Amino acid sequence: MAKDTSPACKQCRREGEKLFLKGERCLGDRCAMERRSYPPGEHGRRRVKQTEYLMQLREKQKARRIYGILEKQFRNYYEKANRQGGITGENLLRLLETRLDNVVYRLGFAVSRRQARQLVRHGHFTVNGRRVNIPSYQVRPDDVIAVREGSTAQDSIREATELTSLVSPWLQADHDNLSGTILKYPERDEIDAPVQEQLIVELYSK
Repeated sequence: MAKDTSPACKQCRREGEKLFLKGERCLGDRCAMERRSYPPGEHGRRRVKQTEYLMQLREKQKARRIYGILEKQFRNYYEKANRQGGITGENLLRLLETRLDNVVYRLGFAVSRRQARQLVRHGHFTVNGRRVNIPSYQVRPDDVIAVREGSTAQDSIREATELTSLVSPWLQADHDNLSGTILKYPERDEIDAPVQEQLIVELYSK
């Protein structure tokens, strides 16, 4: 299974904003963005000319890093979104949001998408009663996500729910029973990812 193993804090610094890749740590003083808000590397403090291409590239890289996806898979998502009817950028974000690992994170069962990906990969969740260990699994309306009975990760999952104050409006969470339901596909205004999806579409449309 291919995944990005580069340091999460450096990814945030590269994009110039918090991507909340490390959960609770991103909220405290230990966050690298609080101490060093400039890009990593020897030339991180240098001023960079903001070209149109650079803005588009950075937006695409930001989206990839938020959802933890490598380039080839991200391009496949774009091509799938482009084939669908409607607005390509919104279709792209909707596909990314309805990944199982992202839904687990949105339901509050993990403190970060990286942790959610690991929990799903280790088979701690079921979809409609069936064990699913594919982080990229696409959920649909009325699907029920639940922690697998007998899962050894229940304690850490419950700890994550205690840090969750708000669940996305297109989801319904039952933290007492460690389950959640997909109410509908998310609309653009229900996706709080700090991404300008139109710039990504412009980049891939060249």
